[in-house]
Amino acid sequence: MVSRRKFFKQLLLTGAASLTAPILSRGEILSSHQPKVVPAFENGGLIVPKNNGLRITGTFLDEISHDIPHQNWGEKEWDQDFQNMKSIGIDTVIVIRSGYRKFITYPSPYLLKKGCYMPSVDLIDMYLRLADKYGMKFYFGLYDSGHYWDTGDMSQEVEDNKYVIDEVWKMYGKHKSFKGWYISTEISRKTKGCIPTFHTIGKQCKEVSGGLPVFISPWIDGKKAVMGTTKMTNDQAVSVEEHEREWNEIFDGIHDVVDACAFQDGHIDYDELDAFFSVNKKLADRYGMQCWTNAETFDRDMPIHFLPIKFDKLRLKLEAAKRCNYDKAITFEFSHFLSPQSSYVQAHHLFDRYKEYFNIR
Repeated sequence: MVSRRKFFKQLLLTGAASLTAPILSRGEILSSHQPKVVPAFENGGLIVPKNNGLRITGTFLDEISHDIPHQNWGEKEWDQDFQNMKSIGIDTVIVIRSGYRKFITYPSPYLLKKGCYMPSVDLIDMYLRLADKYGMKFYFGLYDSGHYWDTGDMSQEVEDNKYVIDEVWKMYGKHKSFKGWYISTEISRKTKGCIPTFHTIGKQCKEVSGGLPVFISPWIDGKKAVMGTTKMTNDQAVSVEEHEREWNEIFDGIHDVVDACAFQDGHIDYDELDAFFSVNKKLADRYGMQCWTNAETFDRDMPIHFLPIKFDKLRLKLEAAKRCNYDKAITFEFSHFLSPQSSYVQAHHLFDRYKEYFNIR
């Protein structure tokens, strides 16, 4: 006769085997782009492999925006957020734009004369001091007049930034953290005048600063490129072949003055990531440019603009970037959508899920 202790021990072992076997067998037939299922009790609750994506090491700083709310932080809150960024490995901060229309981030002599509003705080000075303090690289994002969005004409961006680039380098170039430039004009395919505009601006940035790197962050004209419309999908989305042909022409015209390209990753569907990412990497390698990804931490799949993204969506994008051997992942943007002190409580939880996945203590 089997003792009660042995009976219950055998029952528990049999039950455990019946629970785990289906999960493991299902994992064995997943495609190569989908990780095998891992027993959750061995993996901190996750059933996918941890640390399988490209870590985010850079973020935009958005204090001049027209589509997400200001959090009205002072230097105390910003100092804490730089600490939060540093805690997950962020080493690069990028001002997404130093001004938009009449609102500006610093007391620009040129822009104030043009009628822009005087800011209450010199945000560029503050960001640079914090970047100095925490050993981060700072990229200066140029001025956006709004003229291009109104007319499609990029000439005003060249004219305004001709003065902005010079005065910013004179005012702030002494900071050890000032490591590069961001051309803030966001473009996509077939943008009229983009090649001469980017070349002129990028060339001036490099000449003024002794060759500091310049990068851009355009968008892919995919099925989710619907801003400014009432639609949820773009019925004239670009094909992978068209994307490669058009961006080959653009890269050919700007690669000598633009060092990196960080395509926004939110305009294509998740099952299209590898196809487009592979093309982006191939083009960047062809022209000797760095291939970054702008891993958006806000959700483009919802009718509400804009809320922090579901963790699995972010994970899929970062895993694709790693598979395609991207050089760096930056995000738009940490402080609103990933920070533990964001005004969005969902961002606090996204921060926790991100740390769990990447084994960050």
